[in-house]
Amino acid sequence: MLIDIGVNLTARAFDDDREAVIARAQEAGVEAMVVTGTDVSHSQGAAALAADHPGMLFATAGVHPHHASDYSESALNALAELAEREGVVAIGECGLDFNRDYSPRADQEKCFEAQLELAVALKLPVFLHQRDAHQRFVSILSRYRAGLVDAVAHCFTGGPEEVAAYLDMDLHIGVTGWLCDERRGQALREAVVAVPNERLMLETDAPYLLPRDLPEPPKSRRNEPMYLPHVCRAAAQRRAQSEQDLAIATTGTARRFFRLPRVDPVS
Repeated sequence: MLIDIGVNLTARAFDDDREAVIARAQEAGVEAMVVTGTDVSHSQGAAALAADHPGMLFATAGVHPHHASDYSESALNALAELAEREGVVAIGECGLDFNRDYSPRADQEKCFEAQLELAVALKLPVFLHQRDAHQRFVSILSRYRAGLVDAVAHCFTGGPEEVAAYLDMDLHIGVTGWLCDERRGQALREAVVAVPNERLMLETDAPYLLPRDLPEPPKSRRNEPMYLPHVCRAAAQRRAQSEQDLAIATTGTARRFFRLPRVDPVS
């Protein structure tokens, strides 16, 4: 049984068959999923899904750097309110994205720091995003790390140097189907072998990052959490572990990290 620590179930790509997607994930052996909050609206949607599927779905509450220009005091208050709800288990997705720069970098940094402060105050783990901003990301995060109960570099795509820096900061590492991309995934394939079992977690980031080496990829190219076993298999092969051992390790790590209760899912 596996836990998908990052799935964008509130995305419009799932509007027509969201419940079927959840059912297919369960059938594939995914016992729980953490639904990512990327702005206030999607965080509210993620919390609602978690409330509707106790024990199976959990949620994060945050503002992605792409939406940092929309950050305000009222948005932060809304996240704080959501974080008090049952099933909301982390602050984020938050961080820096200097690759696309959809929001000005100054706005990204302000929004990032505000959410780190919130996570410290609420004693919740933080769900982190970083792309092409490693040095500035580390500089900001290092100022808050001692006060954070836990932090995960979600959808990690970097190489050995970056993973070493994050492990030195006592971060967890989340890996996706990027590992299966022969064009872009080589650095990650090198880095994933250095992550200890107790620091590694698995995710799909669905509907994004469909593994490129699926035997029968969907025509829609939409990723789903039912493909998480494929990510686990790829990571296990790279790490010279059995798939079962890695599944057990990453599931245990995810449950500890997010403080997930062991509740029988309601069908």
